[in-house]
Parts: sequence; C-alpha cells; structure tokens
Amino acid sequence: MAVPRRVIVPLIVACALFMQNLDSTALATALPAIAESLGETPLRLHLAITSFMLSLAAFLPVSGWVADRFGARTIFRLAMIIFTLASMACGMATSFEALLAARIVQGAGGALMVPVGRLILVRSVPKSELIGAMALMGMPALVGPIIGPVLSGFIVTVASWRWIFWFNVPIAILGVILASIYIDDIREPDVKPFDWAGFFLSSFGLCGTLFGLDAATTHNSVDPVSLGALIGGVICVVLYIFHARRVDNPILDLQLLKYPTFRVSVTGGSLFRFGVGAMPFLLPLMMQQGFGYTPLQSGMITFVSAAGSFGMRTSAKRILRRFGFRSVLIWNTLIASFFLGLCAIFTPDTPKTIMMAIIFLGGVFRSLQFTALNTIGFAEIDSPLMSQATSFSQMAQRLALSLGVAISAFVLHWTAGDATTLPVHSFASAFLVIAVLSTLSMFSFVGLSADAGAELAGRQQVRSRRFGN
Repeated sequence: MAVPRRVIVPLIVACALFMQNLDSTALATALPAIAESLGETPLRLHLAITSFMLSLAAFLPVSGWVADRFGARTIFRLAMIIFTLASMACGMATSFEALLAARIVQGAGGALMVPVGRLILVRSVPKSELIGAMALMGMPALVGPIIGPVLSGFIVTVASWRWIFWFNVPIAILGVILASIYIDDIREPDVKPFDWAGFFLSSFGLCGTLFGLDAATTHNSVDPVSLGALIGGVICVVLYIFHARRVDNPILDLQLLKYPTFRVSVTGGSLFRFGVGAMPFLLPLMMQQGFGYTPLQSGMITFVSAAGSFGMRTSAKRILRRFGFRSVLIWNTLIASFFLGLCAIFTPDTPKTIMMAIIFLGGVFRSLQFTALNTIGFAEIDSPLMSQATSFSQMAQRLALSLGVAISAFVLHWTAGDATTLPVHSFASAFLVIAVLSTLSMFSFVGLSADAGAELAGRQQVRSRRFGN
C-alpha cells in the first residue's frame, strides 16, 4: 500500500530536523567538557552555538531562491551532505578556532536544509492537512532533543565529546536516499533574478548586529571590533530596508509582514523563542557548573523537556480545533513562560523529580506554541510566496534563538561579576529575564482575529456541522 504524501514527506523532512536538533542539544550538554578540552571557559564557548546561528542568519535568505531555481529536492540533499561533512569536521577539531569554523560551515548547511525541507512540506501537503503534517514532522525530529542530552552525557562521561558529532552520518545517508526516492524536485517556473545587493546587505547587517551584541555583552570593556561590527550591522539593516522597498525581487520580502498571521508568527514568535534558545544553553551549564552534576546526570534530567514536547504533538491539532489559534497563542504563552520562569527556583538541593516535572511541563506547552506558530504563519500565504515566507520565517526563528543565547550569556556575565565560577543566583536571574521577554510575546497575539487560521485548524468544518450547514 502506498504511503500518503502527508505522511512520507514530513518523515523525510524530519531527518533534517532530527540531525540539527540532536546536534544542538548534544553540544549544549557537552559544552563544559569541550571547553575544558580546548582550554576555554564554558561561557566563552557559547560562541560555538552562536556562530552556528550567525551562519544560519547569513545564508537563510538565499534558501528560498536557490530552491526555486535549482529544485527543492536537489538543494535539500546537498544541504544534508554539507551539514554532515561539517559535523564530522567539528568532531575532528583540535582548537577553538577550528571548531568555530566548522560550526559556521555547518550553519550554512543548516540554513538550506531545514527551510527547504519545510518548503517541500508546505508545497506538498494541502493546507487543511498542514497541522497534522507539521506535527508528524516534529515528532521524529523531537527524538533528537530527547536522546541528545542523554547520549551526549553518556559519551562525554565514558569516552570523548568528539563522538557526538559523528551520529549525523547514518541519518544523513538515510535522508538523502529517501529524498531521492519519494520527493519531487519542486521548483517555480518563473524565478526572478537573484538580489545580490540585498543578500550582502541583509547578511552583513544581521551577522554584524548579532556578533556585535554577542561580543559586547560578554566583555567587561567596550571592544572596538564588536562595537564596529554592531554599528556596521545596524547601518546595513537600515540600508536593506530602503533597498527592499525599491526593488521588485528583494531577497527578504518585507511586504510579507502585511499579512497579519505571518506578521504575528514572526514578531510574537521571535520573542517567545528567546526562551527556546536560552534553555538548552542555561540548563546543562547550571547543572554542571552550578550544581556539580556530571554531563550524564545533567542529560538525564534535561531530556524530559523534549519528551514533553513529543507528547503534545499528538494533541496539538485537537486543541487548536477546539479553541482556535488566537486563544491558544495568548494563554499558552503565559503558561509556557511561567514554567520557564520556574527554573529560577532550582538549587543544588532541589529534588530531581521536581526539576524534571517543571522541565517536562514546560516542554509540553512550548511544543503546543511551536505547532501553532509554525502553522499559522502560512495561513494567508499563497504558493508563489511560500519560498520567500519560509526563508523569512526561518531566519526570524534562528535570530531569536541566537539572541536568546546572547541575552542569557549577558545576564550570566553581568550578575557573576568577578566570580571564577558561575554562581547559582546568576542562572536564576537569566531564567527570569528570559521568562519576562517570552511573556511579552502575548501582546502580539492579542491583535489576531478570533477566526485567524480557521481553515488550518479545521474550525470551519466544526462550525458548519454545529450550525447544520
């Protein structure tokens, strides 16, 4: 019996998400061990995370255009290969600089891999089936965050951190084979010329701004290089805004923000994702540096966040159909942010069962928020704009994750003062700051209409049956 496209396509795209999520969560758990091996501090080594995000920000804008021009399947397979080869280079790195270089290349592969995979999904599945397809895609992808912390903790404890980067190889081989068999080489027949000026302005603007903010927040004095990067980045961003208004084919189409559902998914979704970026960085570091846990002990606790996310995926569609996108986004923001802020109460004496319960429930409600945000962003987007919308949305998500890490690193650096090791109260401050920022995203969702995304949630059919139409 043939497997429906709404099933097989999400599972193939999930291979890419699985690799990226496994890699990021495993790296976060192993960060203190990697820092010790390379002679760096864990706080400085957070650049191994943000350098990946910076590379994503630089190359994400091109993902939609290259998919339309050369075929989504072709680019998807190429991106998986680039990501995996760079992952192998991370495992062989012998210096801090070599690791950062490999992570930058890995980010370039990820910038094409995940957005093009999502583009394949939204173009292959009808809108009425998109919530179910998104949830199905997310379920295997969430296995990465579930096993990543435990696997990384085990490997670091019994062997070397280098092995965590080699697990992507068999997954990539499987993904490339399945994509070659089951995915059509989707492309747009009429592709506009590439916006080179927009590419350079947006890439330098986003990377310069993020690098400047990140470097400036982790130094006690003003660094001329980071200050110059920040100023130059802001100038490039402003120039890009003027550029995008004057050309017909901007690499990042700001006109997409005129669609209320897409605008909300970008603005409110970015604020909410600050916490998503901060959590994998803060929790393992707090437990290993602040509580004295081993990497394995840390991983055995933090993996429950992804386990909670996994469980919610099967219920998200029913919840959205029952309550609608607007109500879910508003109230779920408050609940998910509350559980994020509760992490501030963790101390070395807090029972592990309490910590795991809070982390698990936080994962449950964050998963519901992700499903709602990822889906409603495409409610008003037609097929010709899908590639642009996917690139824009993914870029905003990755920037938010990077800023979440940068903000939490800044709070840790600022509250720790001259302490040689990070005190527990610094982590509490970081969790509270991130939770407040996440809560503020609620105000973006208030402006949504009550029937926003009704077709996606299946609420039109519910109303028709209810009123006998």
